[in-house]
Amino acid sequence: MLLTRRATPSTPGSSPSPLVSSLARGIGRAIPTLDRRTFLRRSGLGVGAGLAASQLTLVKRVEAADAASTATGGAKKVEVKRTVCGHCSVGCAVDAVVENGVWVRQEPVFDSPINMGAHCAKGAALREHGHGEYRLKYPMKLVDGKYKRISWDEALNEISAKMLELKKQSGPDSLFVVGSSKHNNEQAYLLRKWISFWGSNNTDHQARICHSTTVAGVANTWGYGAMTNSYNDMQNSRSAIYIGSNAAEAHPVSMLHMLHAKETGCKMIVVDPRFTRTAAKADQYVRIRSGSDIPFLFGVMHHIFKNGWEDKKYLEDRVWGMDKVREECLTKWTPDKVQEACGVDEATCFQVAKTLADNRPGTIVWCMGQTQHTIGNAIVRASCLLQLALGNVGKSGGGTNIFRGHDNVQGATDVGPNPDSLPGYYGLAEGAWKHFAKTWGVDFEWIKKQYAPGMMTKSGMTVSRWIDGVLEKNELIDQDSNLRGLVFWGHAPNSQTRGLEMKKAMDKLDLLVVIDPFPSATAAMAAMPGSKDDLNANRAVYLLPACTQFETSGSCTASNRSLQWREKVIEPLWESRTDHMIMYQLAEKLGFGAELVKNFKMVPGKGGLMEPETESILREINRSVWTIGYTGQSPERLKAHMRNMQVFDVKTLKAKGGIDKETGLNLDGEYFGLPWPCWGTPEMKHPGSPNLYDTSKHVMDGGGNFRANFGVERDGTSLLAADGSHSLGADLTTGYPEFDHLLLKKLGWWDDLTESEKTAAEGKNWKTDSSGGIIRVAMKVHGCHPFGNAKARAVVWNFPDPIPQHREPLYSTRPDLVAQYPTHDDKKAFWRLPTLYKSVQEKNKDIGKTFPLIMTSGRLVEYEGGGEETRSNPWLAELQQEMFIEINPRAANDRGIRNGEDVWVKTPPMAAVPEFKGLRVKALVTERVDEGTVWMPFHFSGRWGGADLAAYYPEGAMPVVRGEAINTATTYGYDSVTMMQETKTTVCQVEKA
Repeated sequence: MLLTRRATPSTPGSSPSPLVSSLARGIGRAIPTLDRRTFLRRSGLGVGAGLAASQLTLVKRVEAADAASTATGGAKKVEVKRTVCGHCSVGCAVDAVVENGVWVRQEPVFDSPINMGAHCAKGAALREHGHGEYRLKYPMKLVDGKYKRISWDEALNEISAKMLELKKQSGPDSLFVVGSSKHNNEQAYLLRKWISFWGSNNTDHQARICHSTTVAGVANTWGYGAMTNSYNDMQNSRSAIYIGSNAAEAHPVSMLHMLHAKETGCKMIVVDPRFTRTAAKADQYVRIRSGSDIPFLFGVMHHIFKNGWEDKKYLEDRVWGMDKVREECLTKWTPDKVQEACGVDEATCFQVAKTLADNRPGTIVWCMGQTQHTIGNAIVRASCLLQLALGNVGKSGGGTNIFRGHDNVQGATDVGPNPDSLPGYYGLAEGAWKHFAKTWGVDFEWIKKQYAPGMMTKSGMTVSRWIDGVLEKNELIDQDSNLRGLVFWGHAPNSQTRGLEMKKAMDKLDLLVVIDPFPSATAAMAAMPGSKDDLNANRAVYLLPACTQFETSGSCTASNRSLQWREKVIEPLWESRTDHMIMYQLAEKLGFGAELVKNFKMVPGKGGLMEPETESILREINRSVWTIGYTGQSPERLKAHMRNMQVFDVKTLKAKGGIDKETGLNLDGEYFGLPWPCWGTPEMKHPGSPNLYDTSKHVMDGGGNFRANFGVERDGTSLLAADGSHSLGADLTTGYPEFDHLLLKKLGWWDDLTESEKTAAEGKNWKTDSSGGIIRVAMKVHGCHPFGNAKARAVVWNFPDPIPQHREPLYSTRPDLVAQYPTHDDKKAFWRLPTLYKSVQEKNKDIGKTFPLIMTSGRLVEYEGGGEETRSNPWLAELQQEMFIEINPRAANDRGIRNGEDVWVKTPPMAAVPEFKGLRVKALVTERVDEGTVWMPFHFSGRWGGADLAAYYPEGAMPVVRGEAINTATTYGYDSVTMMQETKTTVCQVEKA
């Protein structure tokens, strides 16, 4: 919500430059309120050729304008480039109009089955990427507290020399590389390969701090850690429960599909500590105490089981262990205990349960409201259990619709820099390394020698904990050296917790490198003065300008697992270079350039310098990532889908006919974007999988079943699906394990392989058979899934809590509940670091006396992620000029706070830094939050303890709007499985400034 709207700024950093306001005033004069059709007529490109803009597609209008220009002797070249929005994970397609190399206008793609011609505020302002005056323009180095322009050669030489020095002195694990969910799939994959050749697993990206608990929780329930259905499929839902998701602001265009569903009777329930804009659209809104999702979900399941509303046949055939969950819900989570823990009464829980039971299929939507907790993995699994109990998984209109936060966070998770896996979630075992060594064309022993002894198969640190990798006592770290070097490659530090300690860690580093189109908050944090005791006198800080995704080409994966190919819109601006060019150039300096690009076609990039072709990188992904089906989406197939969006149905995503004129490819029956898994080779023509685990379809029509990934038996009972529970048309009509060469031979199917396939498949399973023959025979010949046919696990025996347990946050305002639901015991070596739980909770069990308010966070529609990019966009900066805190009228009145006044927000970590005053923000007094809860957006940075950091940014690369970062103040706390940070439930006090 906009608190103040000023024509000219009065406080540096709190509102836009005069340019923004003048632009806005100019817009107001030039374009009065118009309907869409009138706007298109007045602004249409085809007008110069005497054509009615509203009657032509954008492409035709551009062709007409180009022809008119040529006819009148003009030299103007006009092109339309199809790309995908670079913000959230919905995957909205955009047509960008480029005149003589300049991106001049844009339009949402009306044929896109995903966004259907819609945009949110961020998407509508996308063209600013084509100008971006506040971007980082040149390589820079921090010298005497100021950023100095240097050449690319200087930067690459100095950075690589420092890296090699650290490697020689302290080993390869002394470096941590933070990758990016803004990288396309090809760049994300290449970075994991790059860090592997460097010799470390110390790499990670944004997914760790947004949905790692989703990936772990969902994958360990039924096989794959991803959204099961799609935005589009929600139009087939009869009920939908949003819990921990404010889609109206975080994923605005996704709401189109839900609103269409509501038009046909879908019942919408929103569960959230805050009354959000999504809640305003709901049939029923339920307010819960932050972090109490499990009591609520199990309270709903209590009524489902008590009334016999569970799908008994489904549970018998397809789910293992639900009887134990049923007992937990009926005996432990009685209505009185539910209300005590989450604040929701019996009648409300009953009504939610009845609505879901009476309106099937139903879907569930969650986001970071569920994931960012110390028990995030358990909360996620509780949501999965609700859907299994109702029989909603593997059905159109059902499933778990898990909305991701960045444009390619799904793809970067699938094939990119994870500390515990290789691309495709292949583990770090020797067999997986040998599979990729073969694909990469390098010797396994050569890769092994790059690693410190014993570290090649050990998971690295996580991005959420790199701070402790620097600051922790060395004897407590499970690697030889503390971290000494850090590369932020497209990552915002203000999106991470414990900002005060992060500043200390930054100052202690020997090397800090930021590679980004925008300098991010890292630049200002690194340059601003800190404690002299913390500062490493030999520290070197560099900023390297990377391109945006609109200055290169490549694929990105939307939250629904559909891949889309972006065309390059414009050439790289200023001295920016593509991320894959930078990876290659650094690899050359570090001694493994030839190995990195061995399989790729090299093409000229910026300034004629060579870089790997993105299509070549995708083909290598296609040859290696069999586990999750990134093998069928060839560049040709993806490009054909982008050219022919109009043939795909907006409810099913399925093509109804359609021949691509450029390639002759027949698109009939394929699903838009070939959502993974798209099995086998591209030649096998698998159509993609729109809804995972759907037994009503043949596997060659995107159907499937639950994955056999956890063995065949547990506690004397079978983990495989029951007789008769199989995907449509399968030759095996019972449960079966995953396929390998031995199973093919036992079934008598070995001779269905060609001779060359037999050679490749001998001794292999479906995940490591480089020919794809095992997959082809299992699926195309016999209608079976290569990963087997098993039951989903209601009980996950390898997790700290096999049945999800509510545990109070480490910082809780309820000591009575801490006593009833204590956290985990401390862990010694967890992701290489000691991790504290009970000791922190015990120390702070009475913290609510000093910090009585629960502090939680979320997104705004105007900004995205760490916000440096969107707050540097003057069109968006005009919309939201202030960082603020939402506080209930009762809590505000008790503190003498009035709406719009400045307040100080104080949290427990500030006690260790007495000179830090707190976060100075605006108060938004509202009943969106209850009297015990406050809410803040997490997109801000550029102010620190009330001070503006404008002087510490590189010249010309400072965001238009700056504000306090909530994560400067957030507390310690990490998920017990994935190291997800705790951001949604911490504590604070608010005082009038």
